[in-house]
Amino acid sequence: MNSNLRRWAALVIVCFGQLMIVLDTTIVNVALPSMQRDLRFSQADLTWVVNSYLIAYGSFLLVAGRAGDLFGRRKVFLTGVLLFTVASFGTGMSTGAQSLIVGRFLQGLGGSLAAGVILAIIVAEFSKPGERARAMSVFTLVAAGGGSIGLLAGGALTQLVNWHWIFFINVPIGVATLVLGAWLVEENEGLEAGGGIDVLGSLVVTAAMMLGVYAIVTAADAGWKSVHTFGFGGAAVVLVMVFVALEWRLENPLIPVRILRLRSLTGGSAVRAFLVAGMFTNFFIGSLYLQHIKGMDAIGVGLAFLPSTLTLATFSAAGITARLMARFGARNLAVAGLATIATALFVLSGADEQSAYFPRIFAGYLLFGIGAGTAFLPLLAISMSEVPTADAGVASGFGNVAMQVGAAVGLAAVGTISTTHTTGLVAAGIPVQAALTTSGRGKRRGGRHPPRRSTIQATRAASRRAGCG
Repeated sequence: MNSNLRRWAALVIVCFGQLMIVLDTTIVNVALPSMQRDLRFSQADLTWVVNSYLIAYGSFLLVAGRAGDLFGRRKVFLTGVLLFTVASFGTGMSTGAQSLIVGRFLQGLGGSLAAGVILAIIVAEFSKPGERARAMSVFTLVAAGGGSIGLLAGGALTQLVNWHWIFFINVPIGVATLVLGAWLVEENEGLEAGGGIDVLGSLVVTAAMMLGVYAIVTAADAGWKSVHTFGFGGAAVVLVMVFVALEWRLENPLIPVRILRLRSLTGGSAVRAFLVAGMFTNFFIGSLYLQHIKGMDAIGVGLAFLPSTLTLATFSAAGITARLMARFGARNLAVAGLATIATALFVLSGADEQSAYFPRIFAGYLLFGIGAGTAFLPLLAISMSEVPTADAGVASGFGNVAMQVGAAVGLAAVGTISTTHTTGLVAAGIPVQAALTTSGRGKRRGGRHPPRRSTIQATRAASRRAGCG
């Protein structure tokens, strides 16, 4: 196989790995009610099916990225895929809460190892700007559009077979990725770790990430102003400060200081964090609205999101975003995309229990797909534009952590706000359907629609599942 064909085939393989990870984050949410009924889970156990994955995934991204730079990205990628595949099979075989939660934690760890180096592999394989933009378009399609596919697949598998198959489906994908990845993905030489491996820094930052993510995902239940949230969040901040102090002194730090001086990386990653917060907030709150207000089933919700998914796919797969970026510049295109997303969210914010899917909801999701399709790739390109190839792994991990934190904070905050707002309006006598879709403009309607307890619980669940994307 010639070198050019091998590189593009390798891109397909690593994107399959990314798709498997992205699918798993949303496919599980659809199946949670079935899991709870089948295994007789408590609400706390059900929450930890999501949170255990999130904590493991978010905690090891930085370490995974740096490990790829030092020891070889293909090794780390294949190790992650292997662990994810084995854990998926074990999770699918679960017959109780403990085994399922442990399996989800191991899935998160495997997903973190694989996802932490995928972008670095792409950057190393495609050095020319034009080729890199096209390759990143494919990655963008998978990373940003896979969630809707997961929702459809989760609904179909849960309704047509059973929830176990949302995990078993990963096994053939994982095995194929392992076999083809070992053949097609080229290994980097690895950096000289002459100053020793930053074991202490790795332990400190992993502990900081675990505590920080734990504080966020439990804030909806414990309260944002509680001792619990402040305690774990404060401990995470202290450990981050300790980590920064350590990195300044080490000869071979986990995160080289030179990386943090790249404004394109830090600024681009910060904007990506806000973008992902908006995307996942829209995705999960939108799912809640479509299921509990519009009465759609899981498959119907997945179909409702198709305008976003198909538009994003068209912009990415057809190379439209790459051509627009070459013509107008990454920064200008990113600003236009973000403005389009803001417009889409404004359109969707006006939807209530009386809104038909056409035209408002359809138009909102269509605009959202256009905005995501024109913003995600330019921001990704800006973030990695000044990063040396040797540091691509840790830079990729840094960007992934930023997006993970953005998704977690965004969903937790919006979920908590919506829960508080809805509960207050219902207590004042406003029907649940109106309470979930009003900003205070609803009027008391004499109990025309009696409050549905399951709907309130679903609203709370949205905040508990923060960041599972």
